[in-house]
Amino acid sequence: MRRIGLFFVLLVAFSLAAFPRPVAAQETLTVYSYDSIEPWMKQIIPIFEKEHGVKVNLILLGDAGQVLNRLILEKNNPQADVVVGIDNSYLQKAIQEDLLEPYKPPNAQYIPEWIINNFDPEFHLTPYDYGAIAIVYKKDEVQNPPRTFEDLLKPEWRGKLIIEDPRTSSTGMAFLLWTIGAYGDRWPYFWAKLRDNDVIVVKGWTAGWEMWDNGQAPLFLSYATDPAYSACNYNDTGIGAVFLNDTSYVQIEGAGIVKGAKHAELAKKFIDFLISKEAQEKLPLNQWMFPVNEEVQLPECFNYALKPQNPVKLSPEEIAKNTDKWIKEWTAIMVEGKSPGEISPTETASASASENESGGICGPAFIVALAVLPLLRRRK
Repeated sequence: MRRIGLFFVLLVAFSLAAFPRPVAAQETLTVYSYDSIEPWMKQIIPIFEKEHGVKVNLILLGDAGQVLNRLILEKNNPQADVVVGIDNSYLQKAIQEDLLEPYKPPNAQYIPEWIINNFDPEFHLTPYDYGAIAIVYKKDEVQNPPRTFEDLLKPEWRGKLIIEDPRTSSTGMAFLLWTIGAYGDRWPYFWAKLRDNDVIVVKGWTAGWEMWDNGQAPLFLSYATDPAYSACNYNDTGIGAVFLNDTSYVQIEGAGIVKGAKHAELAKKFIDFLISKEAQEKLPLNQWMFPVNEEVQLPECFNYALKPQNPVKLSPEEIAKNTDKWIKEWTAIMVEGKSPGEISPTETASASASENESGGICGPAFIVALAVLPLLRRRK
């Protein structure tokens, strides 16, 4: 009997040696971002997966505003580990909602101090790129583009400007903040006149680019790097871009760890990787923004891009305190058709004077054009 028992022990041992135990399932990192980041992610995610032996599940959710809304909806049961693409227009909202786990990468030393100080010194999000919004146009169609916000209100530009909705687009939110930085508490008066000049408002950058590219309007709120994009990809230097009032609104985008992430340690490695030289070198020609890593040399075609100048200044505290109020007021003016007086009963004297000098607020109804199908383009 002992021999039989020994035989079975040896048989079991042989079986275990011949058939090894199943390998543990590959760890998966879930990343939320916006549609147009896909070209850059396709370039860099395979590198990260190979280096760390993991799988990255990239979920694209339209525009940056939609990404933030998804995180808010999932706040009590987070499904993502990392969010990529929240910019300085939406940062404070994400912080207020307590969606992010602060983390400062060890290689943050390669990010210029001015970017960190103007974005998030507490590192709820780590900046990975930056750029400025601008009014873009085709030089063969527009010889004398508008140079100021007031120029946009002139009859010659009636129905000829496409902008994005700040409720759903970070580009649109950046433009709203740009006007607030330029006009202060008089900004509702500017927007009411812009509405009455038949400005075209779309859901996101992709929809706007499609309309502009098809010739539906000559002016488009986009990015100061668009001329570089055209020069690099099509050898076309016919795209122009202008800053208004000789100022700019600098958009800084960041990536962060979602609070309650299931793979927090792996998420940290992904954040480190995003600002590494290896990943950042692939950013300019895919993301069409400026990389934050100072070791990266820009492609030659970026000589056609407008570098941010005289940035308007709105403190993070001011943005955090007023964003919801500003969005409600913008909606009242642009969607509900209300006058500035109806939403801002305590407007300043300078605001009233500005209204009177430019002939009051009158004109046709506001045009709203919403995207039906999201197109995979290169913006937020």
